[in-house]
Amino acid sequence: MTTSAFIASLTTNSSLLALWGALLLHWLLPIPSPLHPLRIWHRLALLIAARVNHPYDNYAQRQLAGYLAWSLMWFTVLTLLFAMSQLVLYPIIFQLTLLWLALDWQQTAHLSHQFNHAYNCNDKDQCRQLLAPHLNRNTDVLSLLGLGKAGAETIILSYGRHVVGVLFWYMIGGGIAAILYRLAIGLARAWSPTRAQYAVFGYPAIRIAAIIDILPLRLFALLLSLGRNSRVALQGLRNQGENWHLPGPGWLLVVIGHKLTLSLGGPAIYNNVKMERPRLGGRITPSALHLAQIQQLITQRLYVWIAVESLLLYIFYGVL
Repeated sequence: MTTSAFIASLTTNSSLLALWGALLLHWLLPIPSPLHPLRIWHRLALLIAARVNHPYDNYAQRQLAGYLAWSLMWFTVLTLLFAMSQLVLYPIIFQLTLLWLALDWQQTAHLSHQFNHAYNCNDKDQCRQLLAPHLNRNTDVLSLLGLGKAGAETIILSYGRHVVGVLFWYMIGGGIAAILYRLAIGLARAWSPTRAQYAVFGYPAIRIAAIIDILPLRLFALLLSLGRNSRVALQGLRNQGENWHLPGPGWLLVVIGHKLTLSLGGPAIYNNVKMERPRLGGRITPSALHLAQIQQLITQRLYVWIAVESLLLYIFYGVL
């Protein structure tokens, strides 16, 4: 293939151009968290749950209400997006915009840097303030070491779900699949069963999120395991990979925990109730240095992930 033919194949590959355009736009023009449309989605989810989630109903009724509420919200958006896709004049702009809305790479990186700085300064109040919007559990009782572990887990899973999962589903189904994935993850967070009022109602949302998380997060976990300490990381997957309550996030935590010899998981307090969680990884409690290593490791692997995805999009949507 000549150079001109190669350039022509790139410029006509709308999926690849939308991917690069959305990544560039995301870094040049990130959406502030308070103004992000997904905040509206979160509030709408809470309002609908308040209407249909009745604590006096029996178990089956509350679970059915969870499935119906999830279906109402998610399939309504799916229908609207499909209808819009048939009407837009420039499909590439439509796909780019949806992927831009779904991505949350820069906010996660910003959280990582802010938390690492506060943690390095032993500023417990700032650490708690930074983590509070991202956790469903009580951070007020966490010690500095507990905050370090919670911060590491939050950063790892945020990259996994807000970047890796979004990019994976974009490759599978374009911008519509990417934003629908983020909406499903948003419902799982809004209706998390770790909150007492959603202990039954929220199970459908968390089960669906677990299913759509498995493939992207496990593939990324395998990518993370490559390189230094790969044998230790893979051995950790064999021993602990299925211990976590969610299969996709569990692999991410296990691989990074063993690769960097970090202690992750363990007991956590939700609604003032201590919940036992499996202990994953090594024996070292995350320090500021380890948080920086996590940030560096994930960022490096994300560049590889994007390169591989770009190649696949070029092959399947450009050459074939």
